[in-house]
Amino acid sequence: MGLREEKKLATRRRISDVATGLFAVRGFDNVTVAEVAEAAGVSKMTVFNYFPRKEDLFLDRHADRLRDLERVIRERPAGQDVVTALRRYHHELVAQRHPLAGTLPGTPGFLKILHASPALVTRTYEQSREIADLLARLLAEETGDPLEARLTANLLAATIDSIFDHVCRRLLDGDDPDDVHRDQPAVIDRAFDLVEHGLLR
Repeated sequence: MGLREEKKLATRRRISDVATGLFAVRGFDNVTVAEVAEAAGVSKMTVFNYFPRKEDLFLDRHADRLRDLERVIRERPAGQDVVTALRRYHHELVAQRHPLAGTLPGTPGFLKILHASPALVTRTYEQSREIADLLARLLAEETGDPLEARLTANLLAATIDSIFDHVCRRLLDGDDPDDVHRDQPAVIDRAFDLVEHGLLR
């Protein structure tokens, strides 16, 4: 990554961190983009250059997930199927205790802010569709069969959603993040086993 890209990434992360801090104190719906810009020391236009929608200031890891998924699909070893590649990617997230795995100690607070805002909840549904659309496009490029690509992509996107949803439900129920983190590899395997081997066995 070049210096210019590193500076842009640092600016993006700073804006998101400032916004998240404001949302945590006052709630998502009670903070304006103009207030985020002022607190971050940038213009409102700069905020929108990095985050086209206010919701993306809070759900800022979605762009990272889309880039990761495209990389995982495109760069997987020759002959490796998509399920295996995605299974490995999700295990890597957990092993790194990456924010996208959802098992960080601060995640329950993040989830409470999210679920308190209808706009954020709606955006998560849209993001799930964006994941399915990305997978469908990538698989159609590989197979030349748009229908099969779409059907497969929808199944895979639902699996990805289910893995993260399991984490969210446990954390919102008050389970210890360390316990959830420890159990998550088995959840990942069960989810992808169902995709790989079918529901009826």
